[in-house]
Amino acid sequence: MSDRKKFFWIAGFFLVFYFLPAGNERVVAGLAESVAMMSDYAREHVLLCLIPAFFIAGAISVFISQQSVMKYLGAKADKWIAYSVASVSGTVLAVCSCTVLPLFAGIYKRGAGLGPAAAFLYSGPAVNVLAIVLTARVLGFELGMARAIGAIIFSVIIGFMMSVIFGKEEEARQEEFAHFQEEENCRPLWKTVVYMAGMIVFLVFANWAAPKAPNYFWETIYSMKWILAGIGLAVTIFTSFAWFNKEERGEWFSSTWGYTLQVVPLLFGGVLVAGFLLGRPGHEALIPGRYVAMLVGGNSPWANLFASISGAFMYFATLTEVPILQGLIGAGMGKGPALALLLAGPALSLPSMLVINSILGPKKTVAYIMLVVTLSTIAGMIFGMIAS
Repeated sequence: MSDRKKFFWIAGFFLVFYFLPAGNERVVAGLAESVAMMSDYAREHVLLCLIPAFFIAGAISVFISQQSVMKYLGAKADKWIAYSVASVSGTVLAVCSCTVLPLFAGIYKRGAGLGPAAAFLYSGPAVNVLAIVLTARVLGFELGMARAIGAIIFSVIIGFMMSVIFGKEEEARQEEFAHFQEEENCRPLWKTVVYMAGMIVFLVFANWAAPKAPNYFWETIYSMKWILAGIGLAVTIFTSFAWFNKEERGEWFSSTWGYTLQVVPLLFGGVLVAGFLLGRPGHEALIPGRYVAMLVGGNSPWANLFASISGAFMYFATLTEVPILQGLIGAGMGKGPALALLLAGPALSLPSMLVINSILGPKKTVAYIMLVVTLSTIAGMIFGMIAS
């Protein structure tokens, strides 16, 4: 960071706290919610969500060959295969907009094309089978189906548009990867697959939420979550010591640590700001919740746009968007804005925007955010007209 940027950051912090009316009731509530949200985030998402995700990202960087990533997700890969794989990734990874970031960084830095990588970035938290099923059960089948179809289609459109908009820059980036020599790897592919699968199984089942409605199948899986997560952890530990040497494990830990240092400071800062402005579900912060509900009634273009923008800046932990929407719909939120928020919210948040910017840069980050917000707004308007 240049000295000029450091100065602007310092000046900005100074001005914010200099003019901050510390005794104001809304400000006090916002500060309390900022601390509370950070506390909730630290307890519920760091140990079982972020840390496993960092280890998976580190493993991708070390043990997944550059050629394998480029073969299936690179700019020259078969577009049908690349976007198919990226667009349905959320069915395997039940993660939030923040947990997907280190995984996205891992495949992007290994040579994945911008289009497939952006599709993965959106679909990871958006195409979440658990969340879609819960949406259909709690908010209605129509809204659940619209969310599922919209999320899969959006991931492909967003990825394709990103690749078109930044085509020349992407060609230059891909040329850098083209110069890498073929990596020699005497380890069978199935060993790497089993090793990666162990970490993914742990990540998925360690964060498996209790079903909101009675269902024998989901309740059975939930009752076995720690057994399944334990199996995944055991497989990871065993394979890492049995199939990889000390030097390789050291590279894995070093890569994991690098992703952690890149993502965590921005993530934590974003959570604090999001908590200060919007608070947790059911808790008032600086911006009163009634204003949000008041602005998203009906199915006007502005209501859908506001719902998309609000969802993009709010932080939703996995599955929490459903009860939030349930409350907003009860307060008068229209069906169109509800879908707009569902499509924009889980895929974006203020914390994730900060991290995406550190990976892609300002231009690509702004383009990605605008695509998510615009498509969510359009989908909300169409759904609102059909469902009304």
